[in-house]
Amino acid sequence: MHSYLCINSALFCCFFCCAPVALYAQSAERQLPTKRYTISGYMRDSLSSENLIGATLYNRSGMLGTSSNQYGFYSLTLPAGQVELVYSYVGYAMQALSFVLDKDTVIDVGMVNSALLEEVVVTTRKSDLIQDRTQMSMLHVPVAQVKAIPSLLGEVDVLKALQLMPGIQSGGEGSSGLYVRGGGPDQNLILLDGVPVYNASHLFGFFSVFNADAINNIELLKGGFPARYGGRVSSVIDISMKEGNMQQFHGEGSIGIVASRLTLEGPIFKDRTSFIISARRTYIDLLMRPFIAAANAASTQNVVPGYYFYDVNAKINHRISANDRIYLSVFVGDDKFYVTSEDKEDYNSTSQQKSDMGLTWGNITGAFRWNHVFTNQLFGNTTLTYSRYRMNIYMKLWEKLPMEGTEQYFGMDYLSGIEDWSGQAAFDYLPSPNHYIRFGGNFTYHTFNPGSIGVTAETIPIDFGGKKTRTYESSLYAEDDVRLNDYLKASVGLRWSMFSVRGEAYHALQPRLSARYLLTDDLSAKAAYSRMAQYVHLLTNSNLGMPTDLWVPSTDLLRPQYSDQVATGFAYNFRGEYELSLEGYYKTMSNVIEYREGASVFDVHSQWEDKVLQGEGRSYGVELFAQKKMGSFTGWIGYTLSWSDRQFEALNHGKRFSYKYDRRHDISVALMKKFGKKVEVSGTWVFGSGSCVTIPVGIFDATDPVYPDTQVDVTEYSERNSYRMSPYHRLDLGISLIKKKRLYERRWIFGVFNAYNRRNPYFINVEKDGRYDYSISSSFAPSTGELIRYRYMQVSLFPIIPSISYQFKF
Repeated sequence: MHSYLCINSALFCCFFCCAPVALYAQSAERQLPTKRYTISGYMRDSLSSENLIGATLYNRSGMLGTSSNQYGFYSLTLPAGQVELVYSYVGYAMQALSFVLDKDTVIDVGMVNSALLEEVVVTTRKSDLIQDRTQMSMLHVPVAQVKAIPSLLGEVDVLKALQLMPGIQSGGEGSSGLYVRGGGPDQNLILLDGVPVYNASHLFGFFSVFNADAINNIELLKGGFPARYGGRVSSVIDISMKEGNMQQFHGEGSIGIVASRLTLEGPIFKDRTSFIISARRTYIDLLMRPFIAAANAASTQNVVPGYYFYDVNAKINHRISANDRIYLSVFVGDDKFYVTSEDKEDYNSTSQQKSDMGLTWGNITGAFRWNHVFTNQLFGNTTLTYSRYRMNIYMKLWEKLPMEGTEQYFGMDYLSGIEDWSGQAAFDYLPSPNHYIRFGGNFTYHTFNPGSIGVTAETIPIDFGGKKTRTYESSLYAEDDVRLNDYLKASVGLRWSMFSVRGEAYHALQPRLSARYLLTDDLSAKAAYSRMAQYVHLLTNSNLGMPTDLWVPSTDLLRPQYSDQVATGFAYNFRGEYELSLEGYYKTMSNVIEYREGASVFDVHSQWEDKVLQGEGRSYGVELFAQKKMGSFTGWIGYTLSWSDRQFEALNHGKRFSYKYDRRHDISVALMKKFGKKVEVSGTWVFGSGSCVTIPVGIFDATDPVYPDTQVDVTEYSERNSYRMSPYHRLDLGISLIKKKRLYERRWIFGVFNAYNRRNPYFINVEKDGRYDYSISSSFAPSTGELIRYRYMQVSLFPIIPSISYQFKF
């Protein structure tokens, strides 16, 4: 009964929220001429038929326009008569079309990719410019810029490119983790073709799982969230895969120091069915085998350590009819770190041992989509998705007793992970140029495995640890991007969500509101408010995004996280080429989680709910961002001034403390320059205030309470995160040498990571050393009569690292 009332309340609120919008739409319709017709269709790349997301269309006569959705579909309803349509998209030549509109018209537009970005001519104000959009706190990075940015060991990384944006910080030197406006890594909703990805890193966090060659579009939302997004409280990273070339067969690849990758795409049936498959693998383990074999030659054991990761993206796109299209996409990625050892054959030995131990982790995601155009004003998308993340720490031991002719076995596996099955329906309704209405719903079935150990000894399996938890999550949403007059636009939305676990049901109404007001043709003021709810949590006590981090659900003991964020700012466009934004924000977070002091992820003797605390979080700041997307010279400059803190009753004596990634100042500069068609250079420079740390401030002798005759060192720590490490700054450089052959194009890419060899702090260690004066404390050792001194040691990770890679495209 309680669930029924909450659902009806949510539907009533959705109606109450959207009713004024609907009434306004009816009023606007009565003011328009009697005869109106709709122009609809798709905007695609003219050569590959790839959908163009966010491409724009406007009518020069009335300056009314719209943009394409995630699948390239657009719809614009105009009064009958002469129209002058202009189609545009960044990096493509603008197209104009003039005709008399006297009936509903379908126009599929093939946009021509410009050889150089400066060939895109901007002649008048369009709805894709930053000052026109209602949405604020959104970042869009062209994939071409992501590929051009210098990278660690030459590996192009989508998430590291996003770290260069204002309001976004990394988890540490070389890490691909994201901390958005004071939030944690579990508070980011990372979507790949609409499917959540729960662990987005390879190599213990140093590379992301996303292969840029397979990506079509990247968007990141830091605030002002539309109602169609939910489930996390800090950010949304929406990544769309390519759909495959429907016209011609193409391929591209790369051979680098760490990994190689290959992408193939083309038509299965021209203009009807296409495919794309993209794969990547490291080969450090393969290159090390000769050296390992040489080292084992003089040993009584064969010991083989190794590590590798791989990922595969695949997608099939089939056009059933002009109104129907289906997609099937799959992503598989795995990491494996292992050590195997085996005693060499010795007939005189009474025992021979063999072992295999290691750590594996990886994701599998899949999505089946059906797009249907119901009318020229109503577009629908139905999706079934699957997502699984799994981690396994394993150990296998064999002992062979040749004299007895027997073999003993012992095995242990520590397993954790999360699995989702989900269905969703989403609709875009465009009744007039003044309204863009979206509505839909989602249902997800979660299975959580928060950590369990399976032991097999003498073929007898024994399991202990955490038990699987099964939960249900559902949501409904409605939103309208409404144009109230020539100056004022607003996006009004409401999201209702429900989470059911162990007989407990959590409900949340999440209002969303954004607005922009045009001060001049090139300058607008914006404001936004959003409330978000999150029902899943990540247990982590590591600075990196480690695979041992555990995903757990909200329960009757662990409440959902909520955030409320207000943002306001200005957006300015200069000459149609340069975008400038200034934003201030204030965000509060409730029920954020943290491990209790001394709690461990591997403590299987207690339930995970007993290991964590819940408290409050707060973040506020100002962000400045300037970007140039078009021309031979592109890039951006970002600056963030921010504060972020946490408060828990059982930590730091209940007092507020700075969040570990509270950085007062962050500066990022990314610049790319093309010199004709043969040379491209790029560089990035970043500066960040030091991360907050908790450090020892004193060490003294004390009597061991268990062994009274024994003296032990007792360490006294500072208040939580009350010290800062040294500032972080780094310069990366890259140059690409391009040559077009008759059948293919090749690139030699040379890069330098940390070009001036800055020894940036990774963590602070304390060690004994009486030779140094920089001691934090001293203690007297009664047994020797010596004065023992301690000092802080800064540990750095990456020095200057050159890289080289070879890329090809055909």
